[in-house]
Amino acid sequence: MRRGTFRDDTVDYAAVGATHAPDLMQYPPERSIPAENSWRIGSGEERFQTAGESLLTWTAQRAAGLTVEDVRPAPGPAYAGVSFDAEGTPIAPSKNEVEQRFDAEGTPFAGPGMTLRLRGRVANMSADAELRVISVTEEKRRVGLVLGTVGGSVVRGEELFDIEWREDNDEVWFTVRAFDAPNSVLYRTIPALLKRRRRELFARYLRAISPMYATPV
Repeated sequence: MRRGTFRDDTVDYAAVGATHAPDLMQYPPERSIPAENSWRIGSGEERFQTAGESLLTWTAQRAAGLTVEDVRPAPGPAYAGVSFDAEGTPIAPSKNEVEQRFDAEGTPFAGPGMTLRLRGRVANMSADAELRVISVTEEKRRVGLVLGTVGGSVVRGEELFDIEWREDNDEVWFTVRAFDAPNSVLYRTIPALLKRRRRELFARYLRAISPMYATPV
């Protein structure tokens, strides 16, 4: 099991880790719009392993039409830091170092404290932003990743991506949970556009991770 979280003051929002809270939809951070959706993407260990590795190698972002650039590991030794239980309660930090892994293209797997640059367009607006990996979860039946905005985006906030292999029925589920607060004048003026942006992102992520859709090379 590996669960790691990196927390510092470089992100541009206050509620770091809030996407771990199960009641996010009822109690979102102030001035933000929450969103959540879950999809069954198959069943069995192989489907879970494949989806989990795709998640940690940035497939959700790349296959959603976004360019992943300048992926930088956290400074200093890798570590497993503060993490969260199923109720969003912090767990004591671990001292164990985490070995860095790389995909076939030499890009590091997601790790806590890592930063990256995303470039692209969503809902006809720029999606360029610097992001920080807030937490990574790797367990026997759960793989997860949380990204938080550092700056440069039309919104500020956090996204949680979760792959769960359910023990009771062998099903594999993909969940995305997020909250967005507008930075751009347009999104502040017309909140419905912010909700449209999030719906489009969710649809892209599903196409990226689900075997029901062809994933672009």
